[in-house]
Amino acid sequence: MDIQGEGLAYLLEKGGSLSQVGVDLSLLGVLENRRWLSIYSRISGRGTAIEAGEYWLEPGLTPLELIAKFEQGDVRFFQLTLVEGWDMSQVLSRLRSADALINTFGADTRVLTADMLGLETSFPSLEGLLFPDTYRYHSGTTDRELLLQAYQRMQKVLNDEWSDRSKNLPYDNMYQALIMASLVERETGVAWERAQISGVFVRRLKLGMRLQTDPAVIYGLGASYTGNLRSRHLKDGSNKFNTYRHHGLTPTPIALAGREAIHAALHPADGKTLYFVAKGDGTHYFSETLKEHQKAVRKYQIEQRRKDYSSTPVIKPAG
Repeated sequence: MDIQGEGLAYLLEKGGSLSQVGVDLSLLGVLENRRWLSIYSRISGRGTAIEAGEYWLEPGLTPLELIAKFEQGDVRFFQLTLVEGWDMSQVLSRLRSADALINTFGADTRVLTADMLGLETSFPSLEGLLFPDTYRYHSGTTDRELLLQAYQRMQKVLNDEWSDRSKNLPYDNMYQALIMASLVERETGVAWERAQISGVFVRRLKLGMRLQTDPAVIYGLGASYTGNLRSRHLKDGSNKFNTYRHHGLTPTPIALAGREAIHAALHPADGKTLYFVAKGDGTHYFSETLKEHQKAVRKYQIEQRRKDYSSTPVIKPAG
């Protein structure tokens, strides 16, 4: 066999045979005698059961090693990473750009629902219901199949974390906990603050205070958000994700939450803090009183807060 350069990607279609492989490789100039593989298969009894998929054929590969590769199903795998904090538009964009992944969703698809993956759930969308991780797949895998893996992985992680949750949390179900986790994910700049931020949000919920978190407002603005959060945005009650106007959690998660954010949502830090403001270095200053918080806001500047997507409620919350 004569494989040049770094190697050769070869796609074996479903139902393919060694005879077809021989023809293909001879046409590519890799195999001198296209009948060699089929003849060897009949004599040895090997290669009768080979697996479809994309294979990477390395330089120096012998015909016997080639047959073994097909028998073992040693297909070439690709990787796709779903990142913590991504929303569905970013997930869909990544799927469309992935190598060797079959796209079944239309180019104009903006929202994914459970029925699009063949799932029966009451969730309004799949926003936040996919676990952020790196997934391996082979050529011919569909975007639906990959997302189903991510959904199932999230269900497992969520169930595991939910079973070990702290007591007296303000969530009626796991979905509400996931919503909180997504808010924590988007607000957190450094890992060790996740539980503190969760603690602030949990205490505000219990006190009937609005969450007043900028990332939620920005998510609700969608494509109309241009990078600057204005006072008019915070006053807009038509935005269902405007946590400056609406009490409680947002209608859905706003992003993919990792295990650490989920854990933080289910294990909020104890304390009395009700406010936090971005300090500009990725960390936050936490305050117990509105007066202390307003002083911190003046120190660290509202402009920096808006830039960093961080919660610093500057209006007196409803009690």
